[in-house]
Order: sequence, then structure tokens, then C-alpha cells
Amino acid sequence: MTTAVIRLFLVDDHPLVRDGLRARLGPLPTLEIVGEAGSAAEALEGIAQARPDLVLADVGMKGMSGIELASLLQDRQPDVRVLMLSMYDNPEYVQQALQAGARGYVLKDAPAAEIVAAIEAVAAGGTFLSAAVSHRLFASQQPRPLLTPRESEILTALGRGDSSKQIARDLGLSVRTVEAHRQSIKRRLGLEGQSALIKYAVEHAREFKNS
Repeated sequence: MTTAVIRLFLVDDHPLVRDGLRARLGPLPTLEIVGEAGSAAEALEGIAQARPDLVLADVGMKGMSGIELASLLQDRQPDVRVLMLSMYDNPEYVQQALQAGARGYVLKDAPAAEIVAAIEAVAAGGTFLSAAVSHRLFASQQPRPLLTPRESEILTALGRGDSSKQIARDLGLSVRTVEAHRQSIKRRLGLEGQSALIKYAVEHAREFKNS
């Protein structure tokens, strides 16, 4: 039984990266590189003509990003699968890429065998995340620390910019009790110093509002 050859299109704004990918992937009998582009805009035209099975696209390109390209391809050519190739394992990039329609995310410094495995998995209709990417993504989604209802109220108030005196007045507590709760919140969240607590409250208080 012969294995179908995967038609591959490369998109990266660095010619050296494309050269390296051609050198690593071109000789493989299961892959055929049917085109390449140095920008997302150029890729849209080339992909329409080459009709690849899979697009291997860089995330961070000048002008239109690879994530924007994935989103446009999902609308215009939904049969073409997109695998992101990136230097960055930032969970936000990974989530944005997957939400845009990419089927996988692999790092540029991954071994050639891992990149090939990613291509084969995505071309077959599956998904693929580099091990390092997967680790960081799931680490970023750990459950938030559990606070008591009163601590959640105080954290929410801190996020609004209220002072301890204001919080004490609003909640019918003494200022000393509010300060004790603030210390407890810092211990639970592993925060050092008041500025770290305020920063966390501003960024995350909404998550605790309905606790």
C-alpha cells in the first residue's frame, strides 16, 4: 500500500529558514514542497494556485502574521490545513493560533523528526503540539488558587483601586481585619509585597468576583 504524498507549502519571511526547511523536508519521499512565500500576503496567492494539503507557516512575520494567515485560510480555503512554526512557546500565541484555525504548533528548534511527525499528524486530520509548547500551555491553565468568599471580595475591591479603609467601611470590617485578609491572600497566591498584590488584583480580580 503506497502512502499518499503530502503537498506542503512553506511560509516564512526569512529565506534562510525556508532554505533549511527545504533541505530537511524536501528529500523525504512522503512530502512534496509545492510552493513557498516570504510573506502572508504572497502566500495567499501562491496557496490558491498550488493547492497544497498543508501550509507550514511562521507565526511572527512582518506585516500580516501567520496567525492572521491561518484565519484567512480557514475562511477562504478551509480544506488547507495550517501548522504553525515558531521560535516562541508563548501560550498566548499558541491559543491565538489554534483559535484562528491552525491544527498544530511546532517549534523551529524542534528535531526534524518532530516537525515531520507534526506535518503527518495535521495532514491526516489530527492536531499536534510540540512537547515544550504543550507543557507551557497546560501549565498556564492551572486552576486558580482557592480563596475564601471574603478574600475574593477584598481582592475584587483591591482590583477596583479601593484602599483598606474604603474596603473596611464597605464590608463593615475593621481596617486591621482587612489588612489580615490581605496578608492571607498574599500567602495563598505566593505574592511578595503590596505592589505584587495590587498588580495581581488588577489583572485577575474579575476571575474571583463570583467565587
